[in-house]
Amino acid sequence: MAITLSSLTDVAALGFDTIIDVRSPAEWAEDHIPGAISLPVLSNEERAIVGTIYKQESPFRARRIGGALVARNAAAHLEGPLADKDGGWRPLVYCWRGGMRSGSFATILKSVGWRADVVEGGYRSWRRLVVEQVYDRPVASPVVLLDGNTGSAKTELLALLKTRGAQVIDLEGLARHRGSLFGAMPGGQPSQKAFEGALALELARLDPARPVLVEAESAKVGQCRLPPRLWRAMVAAPRIEIAAPRAERAAYLARAYADLSADPARLSATLALLRPLHAAERVESWQELAATGAHEALAHSLMAHHYDPRYAKHRARMEVPRQVVEAESLRPGALPDLAGAILARLGTF
Repeated sequence: MAITLSSLTDVAALGFDTIIDVRSPAEWAEDHIPGAISLPVLSNEERAIVGTIYKQESPFRARRIGGALVARNAAAHLEGPLADKDGGWRPLVYCWRGGMRSGSFATILKSVGWRADVVEGGYRSWRRLVVEQVYDRPVASPVVLLDGNTGSAKTELLALLKTRGAQVIDLEGLARHRGSLFGAMPGGQPSQKAFEGALALELARLDPARPVLVEAESAKVGQCRLPPRLWRAMVAAPRIEIAAPRAERAAYLARAYADLSADPARLSATLALLRPLHAAERVESWQELAATGAHEALAHSLMAHHYDPRYAKHRARMEVPRQVVEAESLRPGALPDLAGAILARLGTF
């Protein structure tokens, strides 16, 4: 039976044990339904060969060769990743458009005795729902921004607030980037499509009766672009601003960016990117601090001469409601109380 997806939350609600993406590894890498596993029935090379034969020689010959390849690869999956599945296992299978790849694999799974279904329209039907959610629909909940200068522990506070029941969207978590020049994270960022898919799910789950707290960001988080509707809602949103001493923020950054500090070559290369924006002497002083391991002093100087002035200039152009939460400390033990203070302010919107 083909399953028609009418909303982004259908996949989880339908109760399948496993969602299987049978597209090629390259298709999977670009984007896939969140939570799916990859069991390709054609490799990248095999898909290219079958496609070429289909277009240039004969659709029949392409289907015959493709069928043999699918059967061979399906056998490897049955003997490998699926070998431990019991008789009650219920998988949902999809390919690019719900055609031969998913249909063939589902037929093989059914012949074993499993209750396999396919997604009507395949990945393309999922992608249409994503595009509709992030590009065509307004954000369902009132947006409130969590603001504050660099090093104000905003991302960590968002996580704490979520555990306390606040409605939160962590854009940096979805984009796998900390949102600054120094913000690259191990493993790199998702593709734009994958970012939009994860974001669409978060937006679809919002309770319209409650505000959603989002960290103040630019229009891009690393290389991931925010959809225009969300960005416009963020620009107009009221803000809860964390005001913390620069020394506390510098100490926090030294802890939070320990992965970058542990890679001197990467840190030096990132600092070099600031040369077009600052005098050579300033950048050299930052390079010296990095080379000597004075990471807290480096963070303090970067905020004083680079980040804080830019934040101040940006805020001067903003005319939105703002509530300030004073934070004397950003040490780990102080963050729960700070989260509580932010949660109290959130309740006023």
